Amino acid sequence: MTADLLLPALAEMARTAAHPEGAPCLCGAPTTLADRPDATVVRHAGTVAKAHAPDTARTELALRLRLAATLPDVLLPPLEPGPASADGRLVTLWPYGSPVDPDDPDAAPWEAAGSLLARLHRTPVPAAPYAPPPMRGPAKAARAVALLRAAPAPHPAVPAVLRAWATLPAWARDAAPMPDRTTLCHGDLHLGQLVRHPAPDGPWRLIDIDDLGTGVAAWDLARPAAWYACGLLPPGEWTRFLTAYRAAAGPAVPADGDPWPALEVPARALTVQSAARAVAKAIAADRPLDEVELSVVDACVRMGAIPVELGGDFAK
Repeated sequence: MTADLLLPALAEMARTAAHPEGAPCLCGAPTTLADRPDATVVRHAGTVAKAHAPDTARTELALRLRLAATLPDVLLPPLEPGPASADGRLVTLWPYGSPVDPDDPDAAPWEAAGSLLARLHRTPVPAAPYAPPPMRGPAKAARAVALLRAAPAPHPAVPAVLRAWATLPAWARDAAPMPDRTTLCHGDLHLGQLVRHPAPDGPWRLIDIDDLGTGVAAWDLARPAAWYACGLLPPGEWTRFLTAYRAAAGPAVPADGDPWPALEVPARALTVQSAARAVAKAIAADRPLDEVELSVVDACVRMGAIPVELGGDFAK
């Protein structure tokens, strides 16, 4: 299905789910919330239809949907038990939830994020045949690096990113099984993965189950940890997140003391993933790296111990 057809199809699926009895619709036009190669999301009133990436496996998505339905106090529950389809794209239906306000960083729900992750990590993994697949965090990091390797033009930051990637253990590069398959993980935690449901003031819930599965729990703390290590997340916000996770008995880090021995490898992997994406986007747009992008590339330089000065060369 082409993009021109996919959006109307999702809009119709969301409208039908929002008005199951065929009642007249006075809701106005649908809203496109996202339109990317890996996900297209359309909202109609209180219903959201999401088309997943073209290579999404139906069986794995169905297991992830089932898991979300059984954990409504942690994950936003789907409206239907299994995926539908729209000409080759798997589609899931969800209630609408109010997202985090990007213009109000002081109200960012770091405590809720930490508590929800801890509850997810403490949930027993369902037994076969309902056990979910491995979480896809390392696979997404590896994909970002592969896209950087395939970039159509050279860039002076690429060697630093690839050297940092090479310092990671095989499991963090998706080149070997993860050392832990006994913990449920979200797989792609950031503030965009939280919504209030019911909107607008309900409790916070985690969304986006595409990477949900079993794996290393510390991966779910790695993006905030990496931002903190790169100077992109203030210490106070990192402390709020980590304290809430520990208070809810999250198993990824010790209950007290230094968390970094558990977090270092995943945080390094997420730093490389962020840098790989940033450099690939800069190459595609033929633009310099911005300040945030330079921060993650600089971290890769330190990780790889490459004696290269940042600044003008990396910003070109």
